[in-house]
Amino acid sequence: MRIARYSVEETIRYGVVELAGDGGANPETVSDLTGDPFSGPVKLSGVRHGLADVRLLAPVLPRSKVIGIAKNSVPGQDVAPAPTTIPAVFLKPNTSVIGPGEAIQLPALSTDPALEAELAIVIGRICRSVTPERVPEVIFGYTVTNDVTARDLMPAGVPWGVAKSWDTFTPLGPWIVTHLSVEEASSLAVTGLVDGECATRGTTRGLIHGIAELVVFVSSIMTLLPGDVILTGAPAGSAPIRAGQTVTIEVEEVGQLTNPVIGEAA
Repeated sequence: MRIARYSVEETIRYGVVELAGDGGANPETVSDLTGDPFSGPVKLSGVRHGLADVRLLAPVLPRSKVIGIAKNSVPGQDVAPAPTTIPAVFLKPNTSVIGPGEAIQLPALSTDPALEAELAIVIGRICRSVTPERVPEVIFGYTVTNDVTARDLMPAGVPWGVAKSWDTFTPLGPWIVTHLSVEEASSLAVTGLVDGECATRGTTRGLIHGIAELVVFVSSIMTLLPGDVILTGAPAGSAPIRAGQTVTIEVEEVGQLTNPVIGEAA
């Protein structure tokens, strides 16, 4: 199932997306849900919209936090080396989150901005100190993210937040896929494209610390809330971007997220 957050007739709703390739009776539509799936039970309202007639938003607007994982891959390797250290965690503010089609605004201070194509984990319930066995219970689903980074603003000794926390630096979308198991999500192709040309390509098999390990570790440090997002890391590293380009992140079985890139307003 794909859960989208969307805007129609000046209201923001959640809905279930059906695509043409699904073979269902209502292709390219979004079926409205009653309420917010992160705050309680929901059901189909009976209202359906054409997918082209709604504006897709970031599938979650995190109530609390976006958790990033630094240096969680070895670019060029499809199979990650055995973990030897604990995951490197950093936080991104919820003000950095944007949705499909919204512009990534590059700060004038940076001369080396870059895309980082990643799979993101969306948490579905309040949890703390999650055991490996309980990881599937607390994951609501997965979405696509671009962990935009000002690479020149992260020299040695400078906190990662300086390079990663700018407004618009966490595009998410286009929806949340809820049907993938942890094992299935751990073997997906992840691609970053700039103006339609491949800039990075890897798979989630190349993550040093896998999905289950990340949820276990992060939840041992902090309470996770419904709608929190864990960025798993860029299995193919980063690639430069500049104003005027269009960036697309594709994650196999999850979706495609596209955002234009603009410069900072004068």
